[in-house]
Amino acid sequence: MLSVIQKLRLVSSPITRLAAAVMLAAVVLAVQSHAEETAPAASAFPVDELIVETASGPRTFTVEVAANDADRAQGLMHRQDMAADEGMLFVFDGMGERFFWMKNTPLSLDIIFISDRGVITHIADNTVPYSERVIPSEGAAQYVLEILAGTSAAIGIKPGDRVRSEAME
Repeated sequence: MLSVIQKLRLVSSPITRLAAAVMLAAVVLAVQSHAEETAPAASAFPVDELIVETASGPRTFTVEVAANDADRAQGLMHRQDMAADEGMLFVFDGMGERFFWMKNTPLSLDIIFISDRGVITHIADNTVPYSERVIPSEGAAQYVLEILAGTSAAIGIKPGDRVRSEAME
């Protein structure tokens, strides 16, 4: 099998070789550009450690922190994968009703609503990917933690458990 360079040498005229080389360069640039556009971007969110105090002991997560409007609007949209000990913590300025949805979110999540005192008030478990159904906090919350679906049940996270993180101070 001939390499691309060997094939270029088989082309007789210098103008034809130049045209073939230009076309090859264009194809390489197009492929590289497409790869850059489709590659997942490195997270621009700050990262923090978060601990949930469950009845069976503390559970630690590494969370990305969404503490401004733009970050909260982006959230985990378009995220294709996440480790079982990772999540996203949404930080709001004060207590209030919170409403989430799963539009443009391919991962099924447990959405955990947390009071200003760090107490879990409600868990919306096993959310449906891409759903536009509104998921309410069912009471006031200042923080919202998103983790992979099923994690809350698997490790015993329940309403009343305490959550702590430097991002919540």
